[in-house]
Amino acid sequence: MASTKIQDKQTSAKRVAVVGAGVSGLAAAYKLRSHGLNVSVFEAEGRAGGKLRSVSREGLIWDEGANTMTESEIEVRNLFDELGIRDKQQVPIAQNKRYIVRNGVPVLIPTSPIALIMSNILSAKSKFQVILEPFLWKKSDASKVSDAYNQESVGRFFQRHFGQEVVDYLIDPFVAGTSAGDPQSLSMRHSFPEIWDLEQRFGSIIVGALKSKLSAKRENSGETKSSVKKNALRGSFSFQGGMQTLTDMLCKDLSKDELKLKSKILSLSYSHGEKSTLENWSLSHASDRDKRSQGSSFDAVIMTAPLCNVKEMKIMKGGKPFPLNFIPEVSYMPVSVIITTFKKENVKRPLEGFGVLVPSNEQQNGLKTLGTLFSSIMFPDRAPDNLYLYTTFVGGRRNKELAKASTDELKQIVTSDLRQLMGVEGEPTFLNHFYWSKAFPLYGRNYASVVEAIEKMERDLPGFFYAGNHKAGLSVGKAIASGCKAADLVISYLESSHQKDGSPSK
Repeated sequence: MASTKIQDKQTSAKRVAVVGAGVSGLAAAYKLRSHGLNVSVFEAEGRAGGKLRSVSREGLIWDEGANTMTESEIEVRNLFDELGIRDKQQVPIAQNKRYIVRNGVPVLIPTSPIALIMSNILSAKSKFQVILEPFLWKKSDASKVSDAYNQESVGRFFQRHFGQEVVDYLIDPFVAGTSAGDPQSLSMRHSFPEIWDLEQRFGSIIVGALKSKLSAKRENSGETKSSVKKNALRGSFSFQGGMQTLTDMLCKDLSKDELKLKSKILSLSYSHGEKSTLENWSLSHASDRDKRSQGSSFDAVIMTAPLCNVKEMKIMKGGKPFPLNFIPEVSYMPVSVIITTFKKENVKRPLEGFGVLVPSNEQQNGLKTLGTLFSSIMFPDRAPDNLYLYTTFVGGRRNKELAKASTDELKQIVTSDLRQLMGVEGEPTFLNHFYWSKAFPLYGRNYASVVEAIEKMERDLPGFFYAGNHKAGLSVGKAIASGCKAADLVISYLESSHQKDGSPSK
């Protein structure tokens, strides 16, 4: 017991730097602080939250980044229980009612096999191919998997299983809406690792999904009533006040000394000490108030900044430059987020549900947006009773240049699309435009080289750990899980370093 107290005291004195105050960095910092470690979070921007950005103005509430999330990951469920944030979760109304545009008209996405058969979203040929998929695909020999297969695109993968029409009218709008990418450019293995794994294990995607669901149900049935999973919400959700409520909760206990805003990291230096394996990292940063370089020492570093920003940093190891030329170029998808409101009396064909996605093919029908979320229908408290609030996305890989268009031009594009899809009349009563120049990193077909570069940094730089949406997925949940896992690695690293130094072990 005594040795445990000694080690806990020593561990609590250790200092960890977290670079980036997005949701992954804040989740990592929260977990490290909960473990008793001293944490400093460095954020180049003037606000914390990263891509979670909520605005309240003129009786409206909207999100300019992620609008919803899920809690599929165990790390997310555990974090929410620790934060005590569940009473702030908001479940969207009619979230299972989602639409895809086909021939210029919104069509309800089927949510069951029977609904798919009855729907006119796919042709009879494509429906038949979907039904036959479990019988046409068998488990393949994993030893025969080629490099070309590992680099297979999302489009090619789903085309093999379900046909081109499914890719064009289901997969294409989905990936555009979730990553601003397109099926032919995205890596299947890195964009949808769980589905990629299902083919490895079962051959058929449908068979694999059904077996995995049954297995999960059996596991859940064996859990106690106090299990964390019992508390988890199914489907998508947001929070009262918007998604930024989550990051605000994560950083509310961080002092100004712990959360350093407008602090850009200039360099990181690792030097192995003669007497200790710890306190070997020094960081220099420039703050908005003091343009001069300021230095601090740390025992470990969690990096969550985009790789394009990491490449601009100067890293030293043992007094010598640590070149970062092995980090490949990463493409980033630009997206403009347009918030509009219309008087309800001026929307002639309102749609109930979550939102509508626009396939690339529908550009031939004059539609230029990626999709629109029905924000005030999902969350009625986001707008006055007499208004509809919409969140529309423009740009992505489909139309990068359009994402950079002026507010006036985007207003006309969005209004035109909403007029065609929902019969809006006149001009919006309110409009807000926010531009993300780097909304998402593109998980391209050569993304394995990006993952390898991250692993090389972690392997060659002791006490350096990477987290964020470049590593394990673009969703909010995956970003949180990435930050929590990095925090766990730091804790294990510090504890093992204590033991190497001859500190008492538990």
